[in-house]
Amino acid sequence: MTLSLTLAFVWVIAANISAMIPSKDNYWTRAYFLIGVGVPLLGYVTYESGPVWGLIFLLAGASMLRWPVVYFGRWVKAKFVG
Repeated sequence: MTLSLTLAFVWVIAANISAMIPSKDNYWTRAYFLIGVGVPLLGYVTYESGPVWGLIFLLAGASMLRWPVVYFGRWVKAKFVG
């Protein structure tokens, strides 16, 4: 297994553990940290392991961090559509 995939699996485990810990800010601080680490990691996974693994990691990250994705989609819709 490549280094990028190992780091991606560690990121997935860290995201799951951080979701289990109670938080007063509804996990947004941790979500910002996970996004900040996950975006460069996504590029590294795609570069080293190919676009299929990059897409798999993108879908895994989007499923775990779904609320930032939902709010971003609403912002794009409000900004450009309505």
